[in-house]
Amino acid sequence: MSFRAKLFLVFLATVLTWVGLVAGIVTQYTRAAFEDLDAQRTEALVAQFKKEYAQRGEEVAHQVENIANAEITLRMALDLARPNADQSLYVRDAMGAAQDHGLDFVEFVNSDGVLISSAQYPARVGYKNDWVTAGKDWRETGAFLKREELPDGVALSLSVVRMLPVGAKNFYIIGGRRLDQNFLASLVLPTGMRALLYRNLEPDFVSTSLTDAGGEVQQAERFAPIIEEIQKRPQPLVHTINWSQDAGEAETFHAMPLTSPNKELLGVLLVGSSRRELVLLTRRIGWIAGAVGGGALFIGLLLTLWVSARITRPVEELAEGAREVASGNWDAHIRVRGGGEIAQLAKAFNEMTATLASQREQLVQTERVAAWRELARRLAHELRNPLFPLQITVENLQRARQLDAKQFLEVFTESTATLKAELANLNTIVGRFSDFSKMPTPHFTRVNVNESLRNAVRLFEAQFNAVGKPVIAPEYFLTEPLPEIDADADLLHRAFQNLVLNALDAMPAGGTLTMRTSEHDGNVRIEVADTGKGLTPEECSRLFTPYYTTKQQGTGLGLAIVQSVVSDHHGTISVTSDEGHGTTFRIELPQRQAGHPHVSKVEADAAVTPSASAAAAAASD
Repeated sequence: MSFRAKLFLVFLATVLTWVGLVAGIVTQYTRAAFEDLDAQRTEALVAQFKKEYAQRGEEVAHQVENIANAEITLRMALDLARPNADQSLYVRDAMGAAQDHGLDFVEFVNSDGVLISSAQYPARVGYKNDWVTAGKDWRETGAFLKREELPDGVALSLSVVRMLPVGAKNFYIIGGRRLDQNFLASLVLPTGMRALLYRNLEPDFVSTSLTDAGGEVQQAERFAPIIEEIQKRPQPLVHTINWSQDAGEAETFHAMPLTSPNKELLGVLLVGSSRRELVLLTRRIGWIAGAVGGGALFIGLLLTLWVSARITRPVEELAEGAREVASGNWDAHIRVRGGGEIAQLAKAFNEMTATLASQREQLVQTERVAAWRELARRLAHELRNPLFPLQITVENLQRARQLDAKQFLEVFTESTATLKAELANLNTIVGRFSDFSKMPTPHFTRVNVNESLRNAVRLFEAQFNAVGKPVIAPEYFLTEPLPEIDADADLLHRAFQNLVLNALDAMPAGGTLTMRTSEHDGNVRIEVADTGKGLTPEECSRLFTPYYTTKQQGTGLGLAIVQSVVSDHHGTISVTSDEGHGTTFRIELPQRQAGHPHVSKVEADAAVTPSASAAAAAASD
C-alpha cells in the first residue's frame, strides 16, 4: 500500500471517528433532551388532567349539594322518614333533578339503603345500596370514580355522595357525570400528543372501551399489552408502540391507573407522545454529520494529495534513483526541492552516488589488478609443475653429452619422451584457461531439462558400478511433464556434466546421487545432491570463485564454468551443504529468454560455430 493511500486511510479513519463520535454525542444529548421535554409535557398533561378532574369533581359536588339543599328534596326526605311512607311517589324525582342540575347520574337512597329513585337505571328502584349506608361520613368526601350500572351496559362515573340528616335518620343523594371522550375533549393537548381513556369495566380487554377525544381509537387492539400489564400491576407504565416500520410513526405512551376509593382499577389514562420529532431531528443530525463528514473527506482528499505530493514525489524520485544505482548507473542524481528532512535525504543520496562513482573506478582498478594477480598466480602454479621436469630433463641432456653414444642415445630417448609429455601437459593447461576465457555465446532453443539431465548422468553410468569401487546409486525425482525452456542444449549439458562429476568426486566411498526437477513461479528448478562429506560455510561461499578448488588435482574452473553458463541463461545457482551429510546444488532457470527468437534444435546445431562446438565438447574438471 502506497504512502498516499495510507495517509488517506488515516485521515479517513480520523474524520469518520470524530464525526461519528460528535454525531453520537449530539444524538444522545438530543434524545435525552427530547425525553426530558416529553416527560415534562406528559407531566403537564397529567397535571392538567388532574386539575380538570378535580374541577369536574367540584362541579359535581356543588350540583349534588344544590340538590340536597333544595326544598323539594327536604320534603321528600321528611316524608320518607315517616312510617309507612309511600316510596313510589318519588320514583321519577331523580330524573328531574338530573335534568335540572346537568348531571348524568342521580340517585336517591333512603336511610336503610333502599334505592328510592334512579335517573340512569329506574328498574333498580327498590334494590339496596349497602355501600352508601356503610357508616361513612359523606359530607366532606370529594368526588370519586364509580362503576355505574346501566340498562344497556356499564359506564364510568365521577360521582359525589351527600347525606341529608332527618332526625335520627340520613337521606342520601348520589350524583355524577360520565368520564368519557367529552372529558378528554376538554383537555388542551400539545402538538404531537394525545390522551386516551380506557374504561376498565370488564374483566378482559375490550377495544371499544378505549376512547380518545374523537371517539373510536384506530388499532385499539395494539393497546392490549399495556392494559393487561396494568391490570396485573396497577402502577404507572411507559410503553412504545411502533405502528409501522417507519420509526417516525412510533408513539410512547405513559399509562396511569385510575382507581376507586377501595383501590379497584376502573380506568387507565394513556398519554401518547409522537416520536416523529425525535426521529426527524435524529435523521437531520445524521444528514448533517454525513454532509460534514463528506466535506471533511473531500478536503482531506485534497490535503492528502497535496501532502503526499510534497512527500511521496521526492521519495519516489529517491527510490527511482536507488533503482538506477542498483542497475549499474552509479551517476544517478535526483533534484533537491525545498528544505527539510526530504531535501537533506536527497542531498545525502547525491553525495553517496558521487562518492560511489569516484570509488567505483578505484574498485574496478583494484579488482582488475587482483584478477590479474590471481590469474598470474594460478597460471604460475599450473605451469610450475611441468616446468620443473623440463628443467631436470634439459640438465640431464647437457650432462649426457659427456657419455658415449649408446648411453647418450638412451638418455636422449628418455628425455625427449619426458619433454613431449610435459609439453602436452602444458598445452592442456593453456587450453583449459583458453576455454574458460572464451565461453561461447548461448544459442537458445527449446530444451527438455529432464532429458538433458538424464543424458548428463548417463555418461557416468560406467563409474556407478565399477568393479572394485564403491557403488553410487542415482535417484531421479523429476516432475513430468516439465515445461521446456529456452536454453543452449550443449552448454546446459556441459553444466550438468560438471555438477554430476563434482558430486561423484565428493563421494569416494560411494553414496546416492539425487536429481530433482520442479516448476516454481515460471522458473524451472534443478537440484543435484550428493551424500558426500559436505562442505564448510567458508568453502560454500568461495565455491564458485574461479581457480578455487577443494580437490588435490584440478584447476578450480569446473563450478566457475557452471556459474557462467547459468548466468548466461539469466538464471541463479546456489549451494547448501550439511557438513558430514552431503551437498546440494540448486539451479533456477527462466522458461523463456526475453529478446531471443525460438529456433528449433536442428537450426541451432547448424548455427553453432566450430569453436563453440569444440568448447562444448571439451572435458570438464
